[in-house]
Amino acid sequence: MIAMQYRLSLPADYDMDIIRRRIAAGGPRFDGTPGLGLKAFLMRERGVDGSPLNQYAPFYLWADSAAAARFLWGGGGFAGVIDSFGRPVVETWIGGGHHRGPAFHQRITHAVRNVARMPVDADPSGAAAEASVAVRDRLGEDGLHSIAWAVDPRSWEVITFSLHAGRPDRCDGELYQAPHVSAPHVADLG
Repeated sequence: MIAMQYRLSLPADYDMDIIRRRIAAGGPRFDGTPGLGLKAFLMRERGVDGSPLNQYAPFYLWADSAAAARFLWGGGGFAGVIDSFGRPVVETWIGGGHHRGPAFHQRITHAVRNVARMPVDADPSGAAAEASVAVRDRLGEDGLHSIAWAVDPRSWEVITFSLHAGRPDRCDGELYQAPHVSAPHVADLG
């Protein structure tokens, strides 16, 4: 599994309805994308849910790394992002696990991203085991659709990314609205 996200910060006075329309028009095109576990079309709106900024920040879990490559440089859709916003940095993590929560069959409305740097002297295997246990400990949370964790071996950061049916009570990171989620191969994420 490959986790991927690009975050496009937008001007403070940006009309976020432009992003909502973009998501409504383009979201369904990903509902059958080969190799895509899930794509959460995410946004933050200045002043909503405590967000200090406007941001468009899709998050992907790829079941197939070749499919992620096709998306980025093989004509699979990223060219539309570049045409509209320029070429952003695409954060990428190697997946550790994806788990379903009690609200897996409910409509997703929110997501939370939490990134933590591993201590410099930490053994990556120990940090990964801790991340796995921490994620599993959360599987009973009300409203939790699913949760994934992954590691960036370049910066040695662990990301935890959770999807929720409703605004979560627990928010230990960046809170996003999720107007659309495509999950054509979520079962292949493990």
